Amino acid sequence: MAKDPRASLQHLIAALENHLSTVSQRRGVDDPSVERAYELLESAFLDYEESLQDSYEELLPFEIAED
Repeated sequence: MAKDPRASLQHLIAALENHLSTVSQRRGVDDPSVERAYELLESAFLDYEESLQDSYEELLPFEIAED
């Protein structure tokens, strides 16, 4: 069963807010909390994109940057 797109969107918004908060309080270049916030944001983005695709056959006009 597909995830609810609205719930996935709310999760993505929360992940974006968390990322901004974490970056603004960064403790050095290699702050592990920033890396974790990035990973959570990436996961939320992918979940939202998947829920859109499963529910509406729609894709987002964004891609995750490759390292």
